[in-house]
Amino acid sequence: MKNSKILIILSFLAIYIVWGSTYLFNKIAVTELPAFFLASIRFFTAGCIMILIAYFTKARLRVSLKELLNISITSFFFLILGNSVFVWALQFVDSGFGSLIASTNPLFVLLMMRITDKKKMQKKSILGVTLGVLGMILLISQQEFTAKEGSLMGILVMLFCVLNWSYGSIFVSKASLPNNFLVSTGYQMIIGGILLGTISVFFQEDWSSPLRWSPNVQLAMFFLVVFGGIIAFTSFNFLLKNVSPDKVATSAFVNPVIALFMGWYFLDEKLSAQSIIASCVLLTGVYFITSRKRK
Repeated sequence: MKNSKILIILSFLAIYIVWGSTYLFNKIAVTELPAFFLASIRFFTAGCIMILIAYFTKARLRVSLKELLNISITSFFFLILGNSVFVWALQFVDSGFGSLIASTNPLFVLLMMRITDKKKMQKKSILGVTLGVLGMILLISQQEFTAKEGSLMGILVMLFCVLNWSYGSIFVSKASLPNNFLVSTGYQMIIGGILLGTISVFFQEDWSSPLRWSPNVQLAMFFLVVFGGIIAFTSFNFLLKNVSPDKVATSAFVNPVIALFMGWYFLDEKLSAQSIIASCVLLTGVYFITSRKRK
């Protein structure tokens, strides 16, 4: 029992701090490496490691054709449109700012479910959506951010990425996928890595050996693969089986706080008073959405 409590605490630290830190490490890596090359190496490596872990734990690796198709669709929405293009946009937007845009995911999921399932929204949900939209307006209306070259395009691309991630979340909830999360996610990452490698070649990105990367980028890639890609995801799935989902969902409004602080501390990113107010309003909206009663 004591060991289980320790694992739960460590798992929460992983999804809070590690996932919150990935914005910083992606920002560091994308300043030196082409975005799609970076994502291709990261996901393909993490995927291979996860499949190896699944193999040694004697998980069933064979999947049906339908499952393989659904894995590929999920990989496309999560890893390519949802994540990799988002990382590309970090070239133009601060990492903390980007994390706040990503935190609107529950808002997009709720609105899309309202459209697809035609379910009436609860009062908490309506309040959450209202606060979320208000927070977004406060956040992106700051001239010091939108006046930077490419920043407005970066913000719009990020919103597009969150929209795709949200659709992917809804798709996964209804799709037939392998029961073992290591197998499912491992194949998603391998397929995503191959597709991203193809995209990288198509855009004629410069491929380089890890030996040529700077120490900071080598450290960032190691962190993204091992901690962001494997440990945090494993922790996330462990928590879903051992604590209530609403507690796990708190990562949606803890991650941006971690990302904002780390971007300010390590990358000297500006944190204006309006950004702090917008963060509070936006994350309060996310709280109301994630804490609503499930029907």
